[in-house]
Amino acid sequence: MAKKDDSPDGLKLDRRNFFKTTGLAGLAESIAAPAEAAAQSTPAAVGPGDVPVRLNVNGRQIDLMIEPRVTLLDALRTRANLTGNKKGCDRGACGACTMIVDGRPVYSCSTLAIEVQGKQIRNVDGLATGDRLHPVQQAFCEKDALMCGFCTPGFIMASVALLEKNPNATPEQIKKGLDGNICRCGTFSRIFEAVSSVKGGQRG
Repeated sequence: MAKKDDSPDGLKLDRRNFFKTTGLAGLAESIAAPAEAAAQSTPAAVGPGDVPVRLNVNGRQIDLMIEPRVTLLDALRTRANLTGNKKGCDRGACGACTMIVDGRPVYSCSTLAIEVQGKQIRNVDGLATGDRLHPVQQAFCEKDALMCGFCTPGFIMASVALLEKNPNATPEQIKKGLDGNICRCGTFSRIFEAVSSVKGGQRG
């Protein structure tokens, strides 16, 4: 004979259904409680947000809103659309990102943009005049001093800085001036030929 169902909602309440119901509810609470606690204990973001940064790049003023931790390379590539210089190692070891700041070659991947405000910044995007290449760029083309081309902008900027400082650089000075740049394709001999061919010529 079937047992009479006395529950108000028509559900049969027995010991098995009772434990199933209370067990699921307890499990849900045990999962939700740590999640809520973790959300409440997560610290808010620490550190300054975007700040105004004014850069003088290739003779023109660029105003940006960036975090103080943004490098010169990232600021120009991602915010100013000056993508000529490349991000290679991103740790100041390969030289692909070399730019010229106040006449000196620097690794822009390890230079904060906020630190070079008020200084004269030049990157490879500003070397050519219209369709006319800078003499160093032209020499790299004529001497076939590039292969994949990823390191080329950095080599060109390092070469420009070297030759503007010493137009009649000796072979030893050229090697020393470019020893902070790496070509993974191995075109060092052609690069040396290109830079040597511009010695004493017009610097643009």
